[in-house]
Amino acid sequence: MQQMNTLFSADTVIEARWIIPIEPHGAVLNDHSVAIAGDRITAVLPRAEMRRRCKAGRTIDLSTHALIPGLVNLHTHAAMALMRGLADDLPLMDWLEKHIWPAEARHVSAQFVYDGTVLACAEMLRGGVTCFNDMYFFPEMAGRAALDAGIRAVLGIVLVEFPTAYASDAQDYLRKGLAMRDELKSEPLLSFCMAPHAPYTVSDRSFEQILTLSEQLQIPINTHLHETRGEIRESEGKFGMRPLARLEKLGLLGPSFIAIHAVHLNPAEIALLARLGASVAHCPSSNLKLASGIAPVGAMLSAGMNVGLGTDGAASNNRLDVLSEMRLAALLAKAASDNAETLPAHVALRMATLNAARALGLEQKVGSVETGKCADLCAVNLASIELSPCYDPASQLVYAAGRENVSHVWVGGKLLVEQGRLLHVDEAAVARKAREWQSRIAASN
Repeated sequence: MQQMNTLFSADTVIEARWIIPIEPHGAVLNDHSVAIAGDRITAVLPRAEMRRRCKAGRTIDLSTHALIPGLVNLHTHAAMALMRGLADDLPLMDWLEKHIWPAEARHVSAQFVYDGTVLACAEMLRGGVTCFNDMYFFPEMAGRAALDAGIRAVLGIVLVEFPTAYASDAQDYLRKGLAMRDELKSEPLLSFCMAPHAPYTVSDRSFEQILTLSEQLQIPINTHLHETRGEIRESEGKFGMRPLARLEKLGLLGPSFIAIHAVHLNPAEIALLARLGASVAHCPSSNLKLASGIAPVGAMLSAGMNVGLGTDGAASNNRLDVLSEMRLAALLAKAASDNAETLPAHVALRMATLNAARALGLEQKVGSVETGKCADLCAVNLASIELSPCYDPASQLVYAAGRENVSHVWVGGKLLVEQGRLLHVDEAAVARKAREWQSRIAASN
């Protein structure tokens, strides 16, 4: 923290009409500035004080904007952006078993994952997302794509019990995932998590290995859980217990555990997850589109559970748009609880930033606008007709703004989006690759 009258220099100073730092909760800073040196935030001060004390290499005037932490997408399958719209309007298991898994068997490769992840990164950056948690095959290629795009990524060490183009069996998935981590662990924009797909595709023995590795490597575990009622019925028939009870028996639940979707939790399960400090990746659009249900997010938050927001993959959403997930999450929670005060705007913003970062073990690096944290930032222009007038910038961001209003995005102090334009990704080349894959996939379906 800069001392009261100390003069200092910065690479960039961002002057914003509003800064919503997330921490402290509910704060809105009027006419403040953020100083960035290297990849870090070095000061957050009133504009006049920053001008008096800081010599900036560059000053960016955002006089009609809200500046917030970069959005954190807590759950996605980035490369599946190449399957956007491939098999819509189907229930989850039909969608998976009859369409997605067969298409993956025919087309997924290292190149598919790289090209699809670059496409996803471009979309997410333009929507203010600066970090995403990915679960997909060939994670080393997703990591390479994220690095080339300049975005922060958490790469899943993925595991299913059946063979794919990526790996032959459970041990092969783990072997390749750990080799990927060893290869990329020195990259500051990358971190890792254990990513067993779901209780219905992963054995007890594999879950036990995953728990051991999570503890040894000190990385989170995330898995699809209680997404559908059918998944729960299947588990009760096969194991004599609900999937969550099975994972509790295996010892997986705790502060490093992230339940993805968690649509069908009863009050006792919510209390259990809250008591054990687990997190939930809430994916409202995907849950609705696949008719999985409406997660009891109001009850989760009331129990003190850490809930973050994810988009899921573009094949089941079909947008990698965390701003729209904030709005939908808030509206659904109000309707489901019969209480308009459930999930207010500042809580929705926290779910899309600091809560998601905390689930991933990244809360000391990202998720809030604080001195010493990485300069992962998103600016949203609130001056347009559809966003006027603005009485409360937090409410405006959650209930009215869209990703088309995102103007600037920084990751680690590097400006990646300026006036809505990607600076380090060739949009024409990305679109051309997407069309090539679309032609190839459509021809084989």
